[in-house]
Amino acid sequence: MAATVEELTIHYEEEGQVLRRELAKDILTRGSWTTIMFLYQDLDRKSGEYGPHKVSIRRYQKREGSYVQRSKFEISSGGQAKEICRKIQEWFPEPAA
Repeated sequence: MAATVEELTIHYEEEGQVLRRELAKDILTRGSWTTIMFLYQDLDRKSGEYGPHKVSIRRYQKREGSYVQRSKFEISSGGQAKEICRKIQEWFPEPAA
């Protein structure tokens, strides 16, 4: 269990082999409820190569000194990520100067 936001990761290994490689993370909100966006790749066990970049947005709650994951949303392709960005920009346009 992670005691600080900086310790939270989605890096995952089994028997010394990295199955999920964390490439980057951005802490979107801090506090008793924390939201983090991770950029990562999963290992394709058949080919031994890492797959395409994916994004995971996760919410954590701090309870009794440790962060516990409460929810997550996975963005599994570049196309899906671009469509989400397009829609957010449509819903939240830049204010007129």
